[in-house]
Amino acid sequence: MFLKYKPTWMVQAIYQLDPNQLKEKGIKAVLTDLDNTLIAWDNPDGTKELYQWLEMMRKAKIPVVVISNNSAERIDRVIEELSLDSIPRALKPFSFGIKRAYKRLGLKKEEVVMVGDQLMTDIKAANNAGVRSILVSPVVETDSWKTRINRFFERRVMNHLVKKNPDMKWQGELK
Repeated sequence: MFLKYKPTWMVQAIYQLDPNQLKEKGIKAVLTDLDNTLIAWDNPDGTKELYQWLEMMRKAKIPVVVISNNSAERIDRVIEELSLDSIPRALKPFSFGIKRAYKRLGLKKEEVVMVGDQLMTDIKAANNAGVRSILVSPVVETDSWKTRINRFFERRVMNHLVKKNPDMKWQGELK
């Protein structure tokens, strides 16, 4: 039952994803959540580290697409500055947004990875879509009121997953 929430990998931050490691895994595009994955949920300005990581992905020709449950207006305020494509109102944990993104890119599901900070939405959506996933730690420790509800349940699911899957450990890179 809880396997639908199990990530393929667990990495502390999206900025630790190296283009060469992604390519070694056959990954040609990164699909990512917005709030608390790319940026802090309460601060639309990206960090210097984010801009450097995005530039590294661009140089490696690995597109980054934001897959968010937020409205287009909320996402556009952020991604316009970052020059990213997006799928708003993705309806995670359903797979619609993820499937739409990899089809738009002309890729197969095996060639993308979904990155997010929530098991209940991001990781479950990836598993529902049949794509690999990377769970990251939230950029900031606070959450919007909607996310706090998910975090409550997420702690219980995560404890169960870690107990049943001792290989689930936070890494500094994809292994």
